[in-house]
Amino acid sequence: MTISVQGKRQGSLSSGSVEDDITRHALDALEKGQMRLLKYGKGSLYFDNTLPRGGGLEILLLPRPDGAVIKALAAQLSARQAAVLCLNLSTGAMRFDPNDQITGSFERQGDILKLRYLPPLRFLTFGKGPEAVSFPALTQTCGYAGILVTPDAETAQIAGELGVQTQVFSAPPLALDTLSIDARCAILLFFHDHDFEPPLLAAALRTKAFYIGAQRSRLARQNRDQALLEFGVTADQTLRLHGPIGLIASARDPRVLAVSVLAEVLAIAQSADAA
Repeated sequence: MTISVQGKRQGSLSSGSVEDDITRHALDALEKGQMRLLKYGKGSLYFDNTLPRGGGLEILLLPRPDGAVIKALAAQLSARQAAVLCLNLSTGAMRFDPNDQITGSFERQGDILKLRYLPPLRFLTFGKGPEAVSFPALTQTCGYAGILVTPDAETAQIAGELGVQTQVFSAPPLALDTLSIDARCAILLFFHDHDFEPPLLAAALRTKAFYIGAQRSRLARQNRDQALLEFGVTADQTLRLHGPIGLIASARDPRVLAVSVLAEVLAIAQSADAA
């Protein structure tokens, strides 16, 4: 979380429970130019600032962090690459090496803390009809970047009216390499006409997308896997495919399906991020 000299905040650490108090201490630390460690929850001096479910937080206030380091880290994230920030907890000194890598979200050795930052998730939705509209509309509302690619002008129009970025294609194959798909991308297919799926899925499997899934029944999946063999996809490669997608079996409402699928993708992403 960042706090400006005017007290303007970006980000959150406790979903609003102690942000006002953090801001007050941060402005004082900024004025004095001194690092400060705050503790909330059990054992805290600030007993009037409570956290939900009895949790605890230790927060390091770092006045005037190294702007050049932060800009370099932000530039690497903008280029859709993971970045590692090295922080000395005693002095507040920051270092950024674009080639630095760690396993997991953080590593600590004594006073040296390394934090891994990942590019935000991006969702690429392919499909036609209400389901193909509801899902990208939901991800956009949640703040995720993405695009809807559809063969249907009406689907594109409805999604566009909701502010969803859209692209219309006439027929497969579609050049997925024009969509800049990386390892932080999820590819979702929402087609009732499954003839569109095999060429799109075969192309998707050649990308680094961490999640590739399609809306269909288990029986239809067996038929799809057989069709993929004709596109040169091996049985081992089909193991990357998810489907039927979503945590709720046989969701009929497009909105329920959208929430169900997004929850599944985020759970898989979180599990991978922690690895």
